[in-house]
Amino acid sequence: MFSRLNLNQLAGPILILMVLALFILPLPPFLLDLFFTFNIAISIIVLMVSINTREPLEFSAFPTVLLMTTLLRLALNVASTRVILGNGNQGEAAAGKVIEAFGHFLIGGNFAIGIVVFVILTIINFVVITKGAGRIAEVSARFTLDAMPGKQMAIDADLNAGLIGEEEARRRRNVIAQEADFFGSMDGASKFVRGDAVAGILIMLINLVAGIIVGVVSHDMSVGEAARTFTLLSIGDGLVAQIPSLIISTASGIVVSRVGDEADLSEQLLGQMFSKPQTLYITAGVIGLFGLIPNMPHVAFLLIAASLAGLAYWQEQRALRLATAAPADAAAAQAAQQAAEQPPQEVGWHDVAPVDPVGLEVGYRLIPLVDRNQDGELLRRIRGIRKKMAQEMGFLVPPIHIRDNLELRPNAYRIQLKGVDVGDGEAFAGQFLAINPGRVLGPLPGTPTTDPTFGLPAVWVDATMRDQAQTLGYTVVDASTVVATHISNVLQSHAAELLGREEVQQLLDHIGKEFPKLVEDLVPKVIALGTLQKVLHNLLDEGMHIRDMRTILETLAEHVGRTGDIDELTSVVRVALGRAIVHQLFPGENELQVLALDPGLEQMLMQATQGRGGGLEPGLAEMLLKQASELTEQMESQGLNSVLIVPAQLRALLSRFLRRSIPQFRVIAHSEIPDSKTIRIVGVLGGRSGA
Repeated sequence: MFSRLNLNQLAGPILILMVLALFILPLPPFLLDLFFTFNIAISIIVLMVSINTREPLEFSAFPTVLLMTTLLRLALNVASTRVILGNGNQGEAAAGKVIEAFGHFLIGGNFAIGIVVFVILTIINFVVITKGAGRIAEVSARFTLDAMPGKQMAIDADLNAGLIGEEEARRRRNVIAQEADFFGSMDGASKFVRGDAVAGILIMLINLVAGIIVGVVSHDMSVGEAARTFTLLSIGDGLVAQIPSLIISTASGIVVSRVGDEADLSEQLLGQMFSKPQTLYITAGVIGLFGLIPNMPHVAFLLIAASLAGLAYWQEQRALRLATAAPADAAAAQAAQQAAEQPPQEVGWHDVAPVDPVGLEVGYRLIPLVDRNQDGELLRRIRGIRKKMAQEMGFLVPPIHIRDNLELRPNAYRIQLKGVDVGDGEAFAGQFLAINPGRVLGPLPGTPTTDPTFGLPAVWVDATMRDQAQTLGYTVVDASTVVATHISNVLQSHAAELLGREEVQQLLDHIGKEFPKLVEDLVPKVIALGTLQKVLHNLLDEGMHIRDMRTILETLAEHVGRTGDIDELTSVVRVALGRAIVHQLFPGENELQVLALDPGLEQMLMQATQGRGGGLEPGLAEMLLKQASELTEQMESQGLNSVLIVPAQLRALLSRFLRRSIPQFRVIAHSEIPDSKTIRIVGVLGGRSGA
């Protein structure tokens, strides 16, 4: 079991536990020497990595490293303080060789100088380097956040222009988000280093004062001996901690002050400061003039001036060699240049971007709903919608292409069908939409709006108001459900447009796995793919599912030889699917409560449609629409579907006419009703009263 563990994953927990243990466990001087040396080595590694990074995100772990190294230094201070106060009477090597060596190195025989130098180092670290790096990180974080919308718009513009692909756009958006997170983390992490500098001074003073007291009181040392011993140990301990702190602070300043470039720090310094001979010549002249002034250190000034002039001369000769190394023959040079240049690419079919069958555009505040990295709830709901429609409608809806659009309002979304807007609305992530179904007990505080799917009055409320809204009788749904319901409604109402020939062929391939002989014999030998697609389109357009493909194919095979008219073929298929149609409109009911045509109107319409040249007179059409709307409201108030039963010859005409204005109105033919069902007329369309 242990052999399967990834040692890389154990490095972090082990290091954290080790640092925390240093705060508690006593350490012998030898282990102190090892840990202090390890601390110095880590700080140098961090500095070297910072110098060689080309952009801040290459060292994105730096804020965490900054925290860990600060904790390590503080833990070592605690451990060394325990050893200094406990064993300081044993001599200058009581806390280990490292502290003793640093103490002797800094003090140099004068304790006052040692203390002053240590305090100066701490002030430089605290006041200059750490404070400056923290300020740079703070300003960088602010400007990075302010620039995010503009950068996002630039990415979207490049994506829409075809300059980059979807993967590259997604990568650039991640980089922008990581930059904001990095500089924000650096702003906070720099506070640890500043606090570490203050703690270093306090710890040194505590070790010094407490050490003298402990040495005199507990170890019977003289005041002078105790002061000399504990001063050396305290300063050595402070210095061995402050030098790594100074190095880490310098690395922090280098990382946050870098401006994006393809070169590391060394390449930038050499390329930008020492690459122009004119600048070096002027500087050498100024330094040389200082060297000629009496009482100036002539050797130092003239040596630096000569070095700068020599560097400038070398840069000039190098540039001249590069220039003369070019091809002497102008024609050959021109040919080489033309060969090296990339010829412009001709415009081709690859520049024509296909239109997405279904698209969803969201404002930037709705991105969490569709972001996989943020566990977007809307993504799961969209998958559920496609699965449900596949089960109910009988074919697979194309995938929904989701993208963010900064041109939209922050909380807005837009549903597109083949590149055309077919629905829009607003949703507020983290809030709930309280929909008024018509019978609520009171108002709710919030943002008034309209349900984008059904047009009902609604209010956006905070999560804390959810229970109160439900108590008052509101239908409460979250933001992802609002958008998903709207998408589902749009897909169902436009299902016929989503079934193209490619989808029909995929449907046949799927059906052929279960009924291979049926598909092989009928399509395309007997039934053309285009004919089948148009019939299926008509069925879906009237809200009918196409799950029973076996019946549809067999019915078409029987009648396609007699007529090629799509409406007639649709009618015979509907008769064959009559049981399914009635079950869809009247689930589980034996008595069908339907509307009927006035006999006089029915006879007039039958005469008008003879010869297929007739149509509805404008006055009659207006009267039918008005009465159909009134009857629909009456049926809905009773909890019934608005279904009109007519002769087969009139069904297609009235269905197309009424469905344009009243989408929920359904028209069925007498021949589509099974013999086992009974009919009860509850309203008459075309009578004087309209009921």
